[in-house]
Amino acid sequence: MAPSPKELPVPPQHAAAYWAEACKHLVKKDRVLRRLIPQYPGEALMAHGDAFVTLARSIVGQQVAAKSASAQWKKLLALLPEGLTPAQLLRLKVDDMRVAGLSARKVDYLVDLAVHFTEDRLHVDAWGEMDDESIIAELTAIRGIGRWTAEMFLMFYLLRPNVLPLDDAGLLKGISENYFSGEAVSRSDVREVAEAWKPWCSVATWYIWRSLDPQPVTY
Repeated sequence: MAPSPKELPVPPQHAAAYWAEACKHLVKKDRVLRRLIPQYPGEALMAHGDAFVTLARSIVGQQVAAKSASAQWKKLLALLPEGLTPAQLLRLKVDDMRVAGLSARKVDYLVDLAVHFTEDRLHVDAWGEMDDESIIAELTAIRGIGRWTAEMFLMFYLLRPNVLPLDDAGLLKGISENYFSGEAVSRSDVREVAEAWKPWCSVATWYIWRSLDPQPVTY
């Protein structure tokens, strides 16, 4: 039996306005989330940072261990005492960024990202009105940003409610463990499970991640 609205956790102040409505829907529609959601009271997906910093950090963190990514990020920030902005990054020397531990490819990606912002190639002010796929198309035109990174941006920066990151390893693992007794799952399996989540796939995904990790996922 689904928990009544009074039994559901009260969303924290930082939660998106839709969080309570999404949780109410999910506990009615999905047996796994009916069990999971009450286990994490006072928690919700949290937005932080600004657009450029969020995307830059995702590039720095690509294909390296979390500890190495954190160290490289700190070294990069140390080169920018006035703060990380597109204009400030473009003033850095390539050699300095390389000394911070960044590969030549990541330096190129960061520069391309900064150029997109400084030359107004992105419709930042219009993102609030643009649909998810249009924003993904715009972001993936930047070197070094793939669909997964764009989807994380939609979820954690723009707080879009219905993102289903099919390439996310954590989501695949969580669905495997919670719905298929640990058996490997395909994209089709994920889509089938997520039919009951719509239009709140972002919220459901966050709780599936939360079931695997003692700390809330952030990007």
